[in-house]
Amino acid sequence: MIRALVFDFDGLIIDTETPIVDAWVEVHERAGVAYSRAHALSVVGHADIAFDPWIAFGPAADRAALEKQHRDLRRERLHAQPILPGVLDLIATARAHNVRLGIASNSPHSWVDSHLQRIGLFDSFDIIRCRDDVSRGKPEPEVYLSALAALGAAPHESVAFEDSPPGSEAAKRAGLFVVVAPNPSTHHHVFPHASLRVTSLAEITLDSLAKHL
Repeated sequence: MIRALVFDFDGLIIDTETPIVDAWVEVHERAGVAYSRAHALSVVGHADIAFDPWIAFGPAADRAALEKQHRDLRRERLHAQPILPGVLDLIATARAHNVRLGIASNSPHSWVDSHLQRIGLFDSFDIIRCRDDVSRGKPEPEVYLSALAALGAAPHESVAFEDSPPGSEAAKRAGLFVVVAPNPSTHHHVFPHASLRVTSLAEITLDSLAKHL
């Protein structure tokens, strides 16, 4: 029996990750500065790691101006992103069957909550747990354990939906069944902690998931 569905946010409910990387690339291209997209993609899904997107501009760069340019480009791309396939159907089915719904994200509330409100899904979830709710982010399992405690669900009764290796590792370490649906920024990764990998969440239903638990 499935008691809870716990969703990552970035790259899973909407693809926030590809627009961020694309905006970094465009800022560099406009300035004629070489940029490693592969390096940027390698940090997707991580928290608490050092990453300087502007290192190629050198120490004299106006980083405030670069950040503003990136913010403007990122916002334009982000606001054009749709809710990813399968998300709304899973939420609706879970609600109809009294399955609890949560978010477990490596991003802060200021980011996650505002985007959920913008796309009209903030009130769809019973609880939202973010990086600022726990002492250690993914791949540590703490954010998932916190979410499950708040939902009142045991790990073996719960399904996690993830798109990145750190997230899927965190969910697996917390004891959940882990469904991985990579986005364009993570599809090239290997997911050794996935219980099930799909192209999109539209491929699965609550009934099909229940057969795996």
